[in-house]
Amino acid sequence: MIARYTRREMGRIWSEPNRFQQWLEVEKAAAAVQGEMGIIPAEAAAAIVERAACEPARIAEIEAEVKHDLIAFTTNVAEHVGEAARFFHYGLTSNDTIDTAQALQLTQASELLRAGLARLGQVLRRRALEFARTPQVGRTHGIHAEPVSFGLTFANWFAENARNQRRFEAAAEDLRVGKISGAVGTFAHLPPEVEARICARLGLKPAPISTQVLQRDRHAAFLCTLAVIGSTLDKIALEIRHLQRTEVREAEEFFSEKQKGSSAMPHKRNPVACEQICGLARLLRSNAQAALENVALWHERDISHSSVERVILPDSCILADYLLAKTADVVEKLLVYPEQMLRDLALTHGLVYSGQLLLDLVESGVSREQAYRWVQRHAMETWRSGGDFRARIEADPEIRAQVAPETIAAAFDIERHLRHAEAIIARALAAS
Repeated sequence: MIARYTRREMGRIWSEPNRFQQWLEVEKAAAAVQGEMGIIPAEAAAAIVERAACEPARIAEIEAEVKHDLIAFTTNVAEHVGEAARFFHYGLTSNDTIDTAQALQLTQASELLRAGLARLGQVLRRRALEFARTPQVGRTHGIHAEPVSFGLTFANWFAENARNQRRFEAAAEDLRVGKISGAVGTFAHLPPEVEARICARLGLKPAPISTQVLQRDRHAAFLCTLAVIGSTLDKIALEIRHLQRTEVREAEEFFSEKQKGSSAMPHKRNPVACEQICGLARLLRSNAQAALENVALWHERDISHSSVERVILPDSCILADYLLAKTADVVEKLLVYPEQMLRDLALTHGLVYSGQLLLDLVESGVSREQAYRWVQRHAMETWRSGGDFRARIEADPEIRAQVAPETIAAAFDIERHLRHAEAIIARALAAS
């Protein structure tokens, strides 16, 4: 299923040819460094760097016999290198190559994910400013609460995306490490200086300590970060789905001219992109669970993590890349209906101003307990019987005797609720 959603460049990074190419990059860097240091003959190192090549089909053919992908790879490369091949993979163990090359793939993937996060942030910033003064009803527990600005919703998402960017940078940097420490991490065959120089040549940092493998807490943190990013995208899509409900219809996904929503009901305009985002985010979270299970390995290494990573690393990177692009597209093209927002604000006949009215009554000298009783009594009657909440308040003789008409009118002024919206948005955007 995942292959259907592969974006071209991210798919290329996780393709078999690129995986073998990164193995080659590690092996050539190892040969070059060892040649410079006199560990292997300089002419052999030069031959390896110049001639080393591989073919995925030939590797598969050899692997079918030897049942070991790295040995199949080295055998195929040796067919190209010739006599100097006896110094190819010299002093290395399989995971010196595999884990270090995987770090190169993850670094490449991180560049695309970084760009996806940045694009989403730009779209959210633009729409936050666009709707900074657009009134909307705020909802808590799904129930109308107090007026808000729709721009605050985008600004909130922007701030969360910015936090995700910082989390991602830390997780990606933790994975920008290689290891050439040997079969159990003791540098029994090559000194630590070799590792440091190979990693530097590849643009990686040497892991301060490793066993035969890089420790999988690094990978778990990376995939957990992608899961958090997915949950943010899930959150954005879920809010849009709620706003697109027929009874609400304050915003909806873009619907193209020839698009169809249902095979049976021609009127349907369904939030299909958002539903897809919510669904696929679940896969990111489940992959993170698998990554957490990979942290515990037997002693210096087993391979229980290896088969899992062949699925969860490419799938999670491809999914996150796709979901970031999909969400940015949805937000960028989102259809927004401010007039419907105003209509929904009026559905409860002024009840959304009860909190401000309560405070204004207290400020006028009424005890909080008495003010709450007055306001709640008329609010509950409005819920039960309809009518206008403000009219009920203005007609109450006890309230009229205590509070000036201008004070009551001011409690129902929506501008009081929105007066800080632009400042809040500016603060959220500046903080990031």
